[in-house]
Amino acid sequence: MTNQAGRSRGDLYDSVYERREAAGENVHGEADFIMALEPSSVLDAGCGTGRIGRELARRGLRVTGVDIDPEMLETARRKSPEASWIRHDVTLVQLADRFDAVLMAGNVINFVQPDRRSLAIANMATHIIPGGLLIDGHRLNETEVQPADYDKWAAASGLALVSRWSTWQRDPFDASSDFAVSVYRKA
Repeated sequence: MTNQAGRSRGDLYDSVYERREAAGENVHGEADFIMALEPSSVLDAGCGTGRIGRELARRGLRVTGVDIDPEMLETARRKSPEASWIRHDVTLVQLADRFDAVLMAGNVINFVQPDRRSLAIANMATHIIPGGLLIDGHRLNETEVQPADYDKWAAASGLALVSRWSTWQRDPFDASSDFAVSVYRKA
């Protein structure tokens, strides 16, 4: 679906990051963070337009993106045909591949229906190789998923917290943080 200007919702979303990058801002903090963990394969869960997954693929990683929004995926497929983009629900998708890392960035967990959030974590955990990582980044406020809840769901899914920061640039996390970037390892 396109708007009056002939641009899809996915393209409009991406245009914000394109303008920021053109102005000199590093819009690839998430990709920088992931690359420092040295995975060779990433499942970008709730990938949207594939902004992060596209950058990871450009840097040489094997990327599969999953999202439920067809317009966002249309943008991802057009801008990065070398990656695999799948329309599906992160709580239900069952892929044959297993990954070094599963990325849930951009408030993915906050968009999942509250009664299905633990299911989303459990399902994503099944897609991680032993020793692999689940990386989550999401906004925190009183109406959104809190780290203690995420930690509980992760532990029930066989994942142990490795580290937590307040930004993709690894700023320290504390009780006043309004964003959490958490890394969990699968046993």
